[in-house]
Amino acid sequence: MIRLSGVIITYNEERNISKCLKSLVDVVDEIIVVDSFSTDNTKAICNSYDVTFIEQKFLGYIEQKNFALNKATNDFVVSLDGDELLSEELRQSIMHLKSNWRFDGYYCNRLNNFCGQWIKHSDWYPNKKLRVFDRRKAEWKGINPHDNIVLHNPKNKIGQLKGDILHHTYQSYSEFNKKTEYFSTIAAAAYFKEGKTASLLKIIWNPSWAFFKSYFLRLGFLDGFNGFMICYQTANITFLKYVKLRELIKKKA
Repeated sequence: MIRLSGVIITYNEERNISKCLKSLVDVVDEIIVVDSFSTDNTKAICNSYDVTFIEQKFLGYIEQKNFALNKATNDFVVSLDGDELLSEELRQSIMHLKSNWRFDGYYCNRLNNFCGQWIKHSDWYPNKKLRVFDRRKAEWKGINPHDNIVLHNPKNKIGQLKGDILHHTYQSYSEFNKKTEYFSTIAAAAYFKEGKTASLLKIIWNPSWAFFKSYFLRLGFLDGFNGFMICYQTANITFLKYVKLRELIKKKA
């Protein structure tokens, strides 16, 4: 029987963190919360549960998640964000793993709630995420803010769990707009650091392709107006990312 650690990073998650923690209780053997000095009630809510609460200045999404991962005392980990929770079916799947762990990591489908609607198409579902894994064989990588777990060895085996990670994402269009601005700025800075370019072709083509792919090829139109909004912002964040990267490049020149 293996022991599991639940690992979460938070910042001002009072709206969601209680649901997140409740979904982990009885599934994992310890819960580690690494918080970036929240200014709301996140800390008080977390401390009402049996968790290890650690405050750490935000290091970047990838860096913060690896920091949190290293605070777990068990090798087998369930990693969530503060606005995510396990569906009951996924809870049962993970509990079954404790006596039947076969792979180095497990994918979970993530189902996103946008403005009160569960989004079933576009790039937002099944939105497969590797969130249950052996931390000795994996780490967070990617380009901020788009982090993902990567297993060290390409030969490591990955399974798929039944059930969904339920993600309570943006609950208003204005919140979505603000996050689009925020994440595009972070992404542009990360691209600049990596020496990426921002040609006029990329600024025009990449957003256009992003919209076409998510709205038409991945059936985003089936989610109605909210599906359109999501696909539009998928294109918009791509556009802003490259425009802001172009500005950074010009400032350096």
